[in-house]
Amino acid sequence: MKHRTFLLLLLPMLLQPAAAQSTADDVMATVRKANDYFMQKYEDPTVPTNVKRVRPSNLWTRAVYYEGLMALQAVDPQQRYVDYAVTWADFHQWTPRNGVKTCDADDQCCGQTYLELLPYVNRPDTALTKIVRQNLDYQMQTANPKNQSLYGWWTWIDAIQMAMPLYMQMTQLTGEKKYRDHAMKMYRWSRNECGRGGENAKMGLFNVADGLWWRDADYVPPYKEPDGKQCYWSRGNGWVYAALVRCMNVMSPKDKAYKELKKDFLLMSEGIRRCQREDGFWNPSLVSTNYAMKETSGTALFLYGMAWGIQKGYLKANVYRPVCDRAWAALKRDAVHSDGFLGWMQGTGKDPSAGQPLSYTRIPDFEDYGTGCFLLGAIEYYKLLKSTE
Repeated sequence: MKHRTFLLLLLPMLLQPAAAQSTADDVMATVRKANDYFMQKYEDPTVPTNVKRVRPSNLWTRAVYYEGLMALQAVDPQQRYVDYAVTWADFHQWTPRNGVKTCDADDQCCGQTYLELLPYVNRPDTALTKIVRQNLDYQMQTANPKNQSLYGWWTWIDAIQMAMPLYMQMTQLTGEKKYRDHAMKMYRWSRNECGRGGENAKMGLFNVADGLWWRDADYVPPYKEPDGKQCYWSRGNGWVYAALVRCMNVMSPKDKAYKELKKDFLLMSEGIRRCQREDGFWNPSLVSTNYAMKETSGTALFLYGMAWGIQKGYLKANVYRPVCDRAWAALKRDAVHSDGFLGWMQGTGKDPSAGQPLSYTRIPDFEDYGTGCFLLGAIEYYKLLKSTE
C-alpha cells in the first residue's frame, strides 16, 4: 500500500515535461536580440555619453561593450559589427581616453578592442597601435605618486580587467615580453600588497582562503557587511575573473605567468561556484545577505569564465556545467526582455550598494558595459554548447 501511494504521488511529477535545455541556436538568438537592442538605441558610436556629465564614447563603460561585440563577431561575423567598431575606433584616433600620459586603467580599456580590430582593417598595425604602445611605455616608467610604487596603479580590482589584458595583447602583437612582465608585477602588487596601512599593509586584495577579491583597500578586514560577513562585490570579482580569461587567451600555456594566472583562476572558480544562488544568479554581495537579489553583470562574467574553463579542460564539466546551465537559464528567464533590454543590471559603482534598488525594469545609469558583460558570458556559453552538441 505504501509503494502504491508513493507511485501515485510520483506520477504527476513524471508526467510533467522536463525543462527545455537551451541549444546553441537559442543562445545565439538571445545574444543577437540583446546586441541589436543596444546598436539600435546607440546607433552612432561616436556620440558621447551624457550621464550627469558628458564623457567621450571611448570611456571604460563603452569599451567593455566592444569586448562583447568582438566576441560576437568571432562566432557570428557580420560586417555591421566591424563597421560599428571601426567607426568608433577611427573617431577616437585609436587613442586611449585622455591620451598618451594617462595611467588610469579605465582610460586604457578601449585599447583592447583597438588591438582586436587590427585583422579587420587594411592599415599598418604600427600606425594604429602607436599611441596605445606609447601610453603603456609611459606607464611602465611612471610611479604612482599616491603610493610611490612603479607597480601600484591598480588599486581597485576593476582595473585588472580594464588594463591587464591590453598588456598581454601588446606582448602577443610585438613579441616584447616587457609588457607581460610589467603587467604581472602590477597584478601581484594588487593581489599581494594593496591594502590598509598598519598591520594589514601587505594583506593584498585577494583572499586565497575564499578564492575571492576585496574590491579595494576600503573593503579588506576589518570591514564587514551588516550581517558580519565579508564584502566581496560580485561584479568586481567578475572583472578579475574575466581578466584572467582574456589574458590567458593571448598567452602561451607554457608561460610561467600563464600558470600563475591559471592557479588563481581555479581558486576563483571554486570560490564563485560556492556562492551561486538557487535561482542561478549571484548576489551583488557574494557571501552576504546584504542586498540579496539577482544581479546580471556579475552573473554574466562568472558564466563567461566557467564556460571557458570547461572548454579548456580546467574545470570539471560534471561540477561546473550545471552551474553554467543554471546561470544561463536565469539570465534568459529573468533578465532579458522581449526587446533585448537587460534587467537586474547593477549601475556603476564600487560595491553592492551601488545603483540600488535593482529590478527587472530599472534602467542602469550606463547600459553599455552591462551589455558587454552579457555578450561575453552568453557567447562563451554558446561555444560550450556548440562543442557538445
